[in-house]
Amino acid sequence: MANVPAAAHAISLLKLLARHAEPLPAASIARDLELPRSTVYHLLAVLRNEGFVMHLAEERRYGLGVEAFALGSAYSRQAPLQRVARPLLTRLVETSSHNAHLAVLYGREVFYVIEERAPGRPPLVTDVGVRLPAALTASGLAMLAALPHAQVRALFPGRDAFVQRHGVGVTSLAQLRAELIRVRQRTYAIEEGLVTPEVSAVAAAVHDHTGHPVAAVAVTYPAADVDVDGQRELARQVARTTAELTRRIGGRLCP
Repeated sequence: MANVPAAAHAISLLKLLARHAEPLPAASIARDLELPRSTVYHLLAVLRNEGFVMHLAEERRYGLGVEAFALGSAYSRQAPLQRVARPLLTRLVETSSHNAHLAVLYGREVFYVIEERAPGRPPLVTDVGVRLPAALTASGLAMLAALPHAQVRALFPGRDAFVQRHGVGVTSLAQLRAELIRVRQRTYAIEEGLVTPEVSAVAAAVHDHTGHPVAAVAVTYPAADVDVDGQRELARQVARTTAELTRRIGGRLCP
């Protein structure tokens, strides 16, 4: 186990470089990691040889190398979030008896990556690969509510950024902000007939280790079949699912 500390230091070094938008000098790396410069130079030499770190000689700084990019690309190819989420969504469908899905934020839209259908329930517009305006969907509202105000404002700079379906939906940043406040107060989002008439949904966000919303889990149901108490129970089931998914990906539970 003699190499375990060295491996931990190498991981810490890569994570430090990943947190910064610009390459760092060795002295800064040593200071931030609280390691001797000799140790840092040794780690950098090994990581350079393996392609995980590159040295910018003219600037006397170090940044991430192409192998670090390759790891990130491999993560995306393996779709670990979907793999971890699918059994949880299957369980959610069994307990709720309604369709459930996982969506990610894609600019001002949500992109559906998993849909688990309950037996006897009809297919919905929220099929895998479909994109919908984030401000109209429970999944989108759940994720937008977890973003900083400045980021929401950047996504929706004017009225032309808002899209309606069936003549309904928010049409201004002020309306969206008011809805996001309600989402934060409830800790889950509600959508009622904005995407499909007479169909509603509840959703909550999944967070990464920084608290950023990386996805949302939602349950969709016929509005006539679920009363207020039933909606709250579905919201509790969704919250349990998102909390477990957040835990499994090493994320941070947010209040």
